[in-house]
Amino acid sequence: MTHPPIADVYGTGRFVQDLSAQGLPPDAVSRYRTQHEAAHRALDAEGVPRAGRRRWVIPGRIEVLGKHTDYAGGRSLLCTVERGLVIVAAPRADRHLVVLDAVRQGRVDIDLATAASLRVSRGWPLYPTTIARRFARNFGHVVGGAHLAMASGLPSAAGMSSSSALTVGIALALAHCGGLVHTDAWRTALPTTLDLAGYLGALENGLRFRSLEGDTGVGTMGGAQDHTAILCSAPGALGMFAWAPPAFERWVPWSPSHVFVIAVSGVVASKAGAARGRYNRAARTVAHLLRAWNLRAHRRDATLGQALQSSPDAFERLRSYAAQDATAEFTEAHLVDRLVQFREETDVLVPGAAEALARGDLSAFGEFVARSQRGAEQALENQVPETVHLARSAVELGAHAASAFGAGFGGSVWAMVPADGAEAFAARWRAAYLAAHPDIAARASWLVSRPAPPAREVPTD
Repeated sequence: MTHPPIADVYGTGRFVQDLSAQGLPPDAVSRYRTQHEAAHRALDAEGVPRAGRRRWVIPGRIEVLGKHTDYAGGRSLLCTVERGLVIVAAPRADRHLVVLDAVRQGRVDIDLATAASLRVSRGWPLYPTTIARRFARNFGHVVGGAHLAMASGLPSAAGMSSSSALTVGIALALAHCGGLVHTDAWRTALPTTLDLAGYLGALENGLRFRSLEGDTGVGTMGGAQDHTAILCSAPGALGMFAWAPPAFERWVPWSPSHVFVIAVSGVVASKAGAARGRYNRAARTVAHLLRAWNLRAHRRDATLGQALQSSPDAFERLRSYAAQDATAEFTEAHLVDRLVQFREETDVLVPGAAEALARGDLSAFGEFVARSQRGAEQALENQVPETVHLARSAVELGAHAASAFGAGFGGSVWAMVPADGAEAFAARWRAAYLAAHPDIAARASWLVSRPAPPAREVPTD
């Protein structure tokens, strides 16, 4: 018996054509094709009919600037990368959410009728469980079932938002295949993509989003930066967004003659277990400042950004409150350093870097980025020797700018370099890293990317 080629079975030809038309380079399209076919095969193994399947590409992201600003009501400069997650999904006749990991061979089956009372899971099942709980709480019985398979090409815990990409992908697949996007409840609560990004950020951190009640999140005190970048970016540009709630401010064109070279340090930037406490400390510092402000200023500001914008003398008053409300954990010096870092990142570095890049002043852009990196090292206290070395050595080797990004305590560093010398630069950067950190460098990896398209559903034939 002669079997038709895979492209005819899974619509791979159309998939490849669509991604190529979006401007993704051949190596990125090839990776996504492999992931696409793996996800389809996982559904085949479950006996899911091929008719009616839908597919999404969900990219990872780079936080160019805007370190720990989103949950505090600040500002960021963002783009997606040319790697990500592929999800293939189909509706189910019952109200179950079945999620397959085509790479790690994991499987989760969640009854949406009882999802609101589910216990929190661990590992990657935490994300579909959290989504099911929140959807059940916010939208009730109108959430229909879905059967989906995912295949990721993002390095895990590397600062490129693999976990938020998973959240976005599962949420999109469940909302579309389960029919939720066609309900009045969804359209009223989440009329725009920016609204959806804000909601998914709240879904992860467990907070209320407008009329949609909060619930148990994934345990991290982040914001909506990652979800906004993944859903709302544009190819060939950096997006500047303000936060709490997400608000678009401007596009900054990215020169096609330059690329990001990304060094994945090999130090796992985990948000689980003991590492979660270190990650959340930056958010807890902001919460401590905000509580002191609202108590002493007799206000009810929702974010540190709102507090700073409330009056011309708000910054100086907050500095004084830091001295009055310091504790053994949150010392005056720590509180003031975090306050200064947040204000500078939000009001000076992000807009300044955006304007410098827009006018082609790469020297000024590099200076703004260097100041942001110093703020992460000194105020956020979330850098490790490996990421500090990678950021500094990249500039020493000729990068226009370089910065660590993501949660911190490991992860990745981006460097902006001319496209025609990117591979040679990456080789020199890797050699310098290997010499400085031989024990960890073997687990490191390098990739090259330009600002990529946002998450999108890829049409079937």
